[in-house]
Amino acid sequence: MQKTKKAIAKRFKVTGSGKIMHRSPNRRHLLTNKSVKQKRRSGRDRPTSASYSSIVRKGMPHS
Repeated sequence: MQKTKKAIAKRFKVTGSGKIMHRSPNRRHLLTNKSVKQKRRSGRDRPTSASYSSIVRKGMPHS
């Protein structure tokens, strides 16, 4: 049985329809320099690109 890669499981989640979502970067600190538009858009989860999602699926075999 293949184990789940915990580093991947903490950073990505699989939706009900099967899409893989990830948190947007650049949201930790130095937020005063960033525009409101940039902060608002980075607040949401984003779908992972198709080329990278195959790697993530292999790391999370039971999801």
